[in-house]
Amino acid sequence: MTRRYLVAIGGNLPTERLSGMNLLQSAVAKIKHTLDMGAKMSRWYATPAFPVGSGPDFINAAIALQNDAPPIEVLSHLHRIERMFGRERTLRWGPRTLDLDLIAADDMILPDLTTWRHWHDLPADRQSADTPEQLILPHPRLQDRAFVLVPLMDIAPDWVHPALRRSIAEMHADLTAEDLEGVRILADSACQ
Repeated sequence: MTRRYLVAIGGNLPTERLSGMNLLQSAVAKIKHTLDMGAKMSRWYATPAFPVGSGPDFINAAIALQNDAPPIEVLSHLHRIERMFGRERTLRWGPRTLDLDLIAADDMILPDLTTWRHWHDLPADRQSADTPEQLILPHPRLQDRAFVLVPLMDIAPDWVHPALRRSIAEMHADLTAEDLEGVRILADSACQ
């Protein structure tokens, strides 16, 4: 069964061979080669590091993929690509060469609504320390993050969150001016 996967892309550290946009564009090429059955790419954005002060600004984008692999397999491919580009998972929410977050798989809620709600409702002081041991979809923080919602507006404004029952466009409209501060288009680099 072919599903539409939404993937957030970001990075703020160079590798020995690549940096910035070159690194991320190379990663996108690898994603398309590995997973693509029809991809739609957002523009590239510069965004402040999250959490604030945790490192250099990020470059972010999003890609929508059509693929018939199950979500855990797609996530495995994304993690493999991260490692190819020097990603080391040492500090949660720390600086990184490449971050590929599986945001959603069609209207799937994984592993179940109760577990998803637990992670969605996690207090702010535990979000940076607690890590789920399983894939949680949709990503429990997507509705809070301008660096995810702004690129998703380019490619999937009509996607509706299966638990919150709100579209990307509606969640984006909830962002404040403060949320959007510092998010800027780097170039009109959308690849359709």
